[in-house]
Amino acid sequence: MAGPEDVLRQQQAPPTQPRPTAPVAAAAQVPPLAEVDGLPSDVRRKRPPVLSFLLRWETVRQLGRVLSLLALDFAGIYLAIYTALAVKALVHGDFHTRSVMHKTSDFVVLAYLITVLLFARSGLYSDRGSRPGMTRIIASLFGVTVVAALFAVANGEHFSSYYIFYGSLAFALFYVSLLRFLYERVTGMALHAAGYHRSALLVGRGVHIEAVAHALSRDAVSPINVVGFLSMSPRPDNGVRALGTIDDLPEVVTNHRIDEVIIADPDFPQERAIELVDQCHRRGIRVHVAPSTMEILMHRAEFVPGHSVPLFQLKPPVFEGIDYAVKRTFDVVVAGLLMLWLSPLLLAIVLAVRLTSRGPVIYRSRRPGMGGLPFECLKFRTMYNDADQRQGELEQANEASGALFKIRHDPRTTPVGRLLRRFSLDELPQLINVLRGEMSLVGPRPLPQRDYEHLQDWHMKRYLVMPGITGLWQVSGRAELDFDDLVRLDFLYLERWSVFLDLTILFKTVPAVLSRRGAF
Repeated sequence: MAGPEDVLRQQQAPPTQPRPTAPVAAAAQVPPLAEVDGLPSDVRRKRPPVLSFLLRWETVRQLGRVLSLLALDFAGIYLAIYTALAVKALVHGDFHTRSVMHKTSDFVVLAYLITVLLFARSGLYSDRGSRPGMTRIIASLFGVTVVAALFAVANGEHFSSYYIFYGSLAFALFYVSLLRFLYERVTGMALHAAGYHRSALLVGRGVHIEAVAHALSRDAVSPINVVGFLSMSPRPDNGVRALGTIDDLPEVVTNHRIDEVIIADPDFPQERAIELVDQCHRRGIRVHVAPSTMEILMHRAEFVPGHSVPLFQLKPPVFEGIDYAVKRTFDVVVAGLLMLWLSPLLLAIVLAVRLTSRGPVIYRSRRPGMGGLPFECLKFRTMYNDADQRQGELEQANEASGALFKIRHDPRTTPVGRLLRRFSLDELPQLINVLRGEMSLVGPRPLPQRDYEHLQDWHMKRYLVMPGITGLWQVSGRAELDFDDLVRLDFLYLERWSVFLDLTILFKTVPAVLSRRGAF
């Protein structure tokens, strides 16, 4: 069966071209071509002297990026092992700085080498535009722990306990992720201040173009500068600069020096997508795609042999067996620890709500949960007592799309409630829902009954699993995204769930909340 590359080669080859002989075929293996001033040329052709000089500076910048990341990873691994050993020594009452540093030196070389190899394999030292996120970091660190433990056992090492491995892993998740996050933010701000950006062109039928452009423009350190959009016909009026139709792509990417093209249309025609990707790749331009619901589903499809027609099976995306046991154990342990660690903050919020407005401290919002069965979703009260009665008169002021109801400056919200909502502190009582087994730490957000009644049939898939306190909604734009896009994020989570994904979302929730992006 021909793959996408075969289709592209067949489209580019003349239909009457004879099959080449071996010498001709060998000579035909040339680099891909691009068009410059209407003439075909190699995108990796020899540069002019001035451009070569600038390229050397680009190479220096890339080398600096790799060395910086290598240094940060070494610092993170060293600190993780040192902290793990120091904690153990303090517990046993025999802490000595020199002794802990000496033991750290015994372990750090092997751990760091494995880390570099697995990080490089995962693309974690690649350029900013293609470097993966925290999911790969977490998965790679788990891999480092497993490989290091297996190597130590195979090498005849004996341990009274394996604390050095899981202890170092716990601290490495914190240190390496924190250092990487700070690196991304600091370098992003530095590049933004220096005027560095990548010119992007949006392509689609206009329904999602404005939302994508708005989301990119809201990120203060985003290196992507949306130049404009190309539409299918007719041209939509969405507030983004129109540069023509899809047929004008060759001229637009050349005239505006486009670095990447973003297909901001989940229903973009497949035949036009193949042509667009072909044109962009021949010019060395990167292409990003907003996945459709079908593409999200097909990621998990399994081929079923034995039929006259090729069939792919889509199993129900539910958590069962060992997956459910792992997720539930993770929820109970983490929720219990968070309740303990955050108890002073919870007490302070209880006093603030009680002393500033009349009414109960905890608001019990009856919402549909897994399978649509209702449960009482607990929140700190952020509104006045008559908020539910005033819902109907505020429907016309709704600022959210689809089934959601959101008002940026809701007159029913108390002063303390506005502060709690700004940092999502009103959601903390839902840790009790997690311990009760009504919610999970990570999952699709439970919607109020009013929003639930406005859902379409295809939205209901999100109720196959327990709702969560946080999810991909909260770390991907929160209230700024279109409702259908939010539902697709739920589908993406269901289809690709793993413990690593849950950890990644939890780690990303904190900076998303602190940045207050899309919170109202």
